[in-house]
Amino acid sequence: MKYDYDVIIIGSGPAGFSCAMQSTKFDKKVLIVEASEENLGGSWINKGTVPSKALRAAAKLIQSFHSQFGDERGRKPFERFRMEDIMDYKRPILESKNKKVKDDIVKNEVDTANGWGKIIDANTVEVFKQGEDTKTYTGKNILVSTGSRPSAPQNVNIDKTKVLDYASILDITHIPRRLVIVGSGIIAFEYATIFAALGTRVTVLSDLSEILPFLDHEIKNAMFKSIQKKNIQIFNNISIENISSNDLRTCEEVLFKTKENNRLQVVETDHVLYIGGKIPNTDNLGLEELGIERDKAGYMKVDGKYRTNVPNIYAAGDVIGYPALASASFLQGRLASCEMFGSKAIAEMSDTSMPYGIYSIPEISGIGLTEEQAEELNIDVTVGRAYYSNLTRADLNHETDGILKLVFRTDNLKLLGVHIFGEQATDMIHLGQSIMAHNDNIKYFIERVLNYPTYTEAYKIAAFNGLNRVHKAGVKYKKILNKS
Repeated sequence: MKYDYDVIIIGSGPAGFSCAMQSTKFDKKVLIVEASEENLGGSWINKGTVPSKALRAAAKLIQSFHSQFGDERGRKPFERFRMEDIMDYKRPILESKNKKVKDDIVKNEVDTANGWGKIIDANTVEVFKQGEDTKTYTGKNILVSTGSRPSAPQNVNIDKTKVLDYASILDITHIPRRLVIVGSGIIAFEYATIFAALGTRVTVLSDLSEILPFLDHEIKNAMFKSIQKKNIQIFNNISIENISSNDLRTCEEVLFKTKENNRLQVVETDHVLYIGGKIPNTDNLGLEELGIERDKAGYMKVDGKYRTNVPNIYAAGDVIGYPALASASFLQGRLASCEMFGSKAIAEMSDTSMPYGIYSIPEISGIGLTEEQAEELNIDVTVGRAYYSNLTRADLNHETDGILKLVFRTDNLKLLGVHIFGEQATDMIHLGQSIMAHNDNIKYFIERVLNYPTYTEAYKIAAFNGLNRVHKAGVKYKKILNKS
């Protein structure tokens, strides 16, 4: 049977975009269906990853200036800089990224259809657009990459003026003096450190017993020491009772209870940023009619090759749930394309090989086993540490908060995990990732010349530190270095 397209992609976010680009490399005919009338790229470019990181970059520049030269005449950043200035910094970045996505789509001869896509059968998609006739397209394969959206809070009214969500926070006109963030995940922590860097007094209200529980314990300890310097307050295990305006005191009041003692507390703020969970964008896609399986939370079920239970229909990105990272979505879309069009030479992604990146100030990143996880698995491990305070590059940049930690097997020095808190952590993690992907050991860092002064030098310091620990445990140093 002849189809209009080799693959129809619903959604132009990271997974959809990468699937389209990879498919064109196989000389396949591609259609992207996108609901947004203004932009391609989904929330990745327009509401999520890129705009929030642009705000972070501006905040980091301002913080670096103040850490180097101090407050100007006692003025904090929020008193000196206007949010409008920061938004002007963000705007050309978004315009540039949007233009690049459109240019890549045009250059690679990918067709686009604007409207809401609905899957009619395993090879047919209808596209609805208000005021226009419904259009029907056929494709040999279909990829669903519609992403996710914030879940609506039960007892919080997001008016996008005083009470904000992750999108409207990027449109405020001033830097708040006080900000309450309701949330317990990575995004909440990122925004807490971003606004703290701008001089805002930040309070984080988390419904979990601890924030970022998956971090290695030493990374978490270093993180908490850092945020204490920034005057960020964190209340864990709380429930929000009410958010209301106090006109007399010209502020917002957030009432909350701690679950331990049920004591009612109140915090005053200029704005409230609510960052809750996410739900997949699967409404009105025709999934139920086709019997496409979803989990209890509504995320689409796929196998290791991103195939749903219906032949020819694939799914990738946030719509399938964990890990819901732009970096992972890019790879998932590409792998889905490779599966569709017969390229079996692509290595499958596994959870242990995928790094995470937290774009806080400073950054946090990690890959592989933590020290605690290795011990739970009864693996005899040793750790090596390098503190940023010992790095010349960190001294030069006044960025001495940080630690790099290596987790490796004691017997053969094989690298099992890398965990970093500090400047450029999300870039530095990839050296450790490469060593782990090749099943190599920490002698790699000792036997190679690493540029000086750099943050990457921390790998060499941590490797020597780890070897010293093995040596003190009774293994002769020369024997360690001579091991293959």
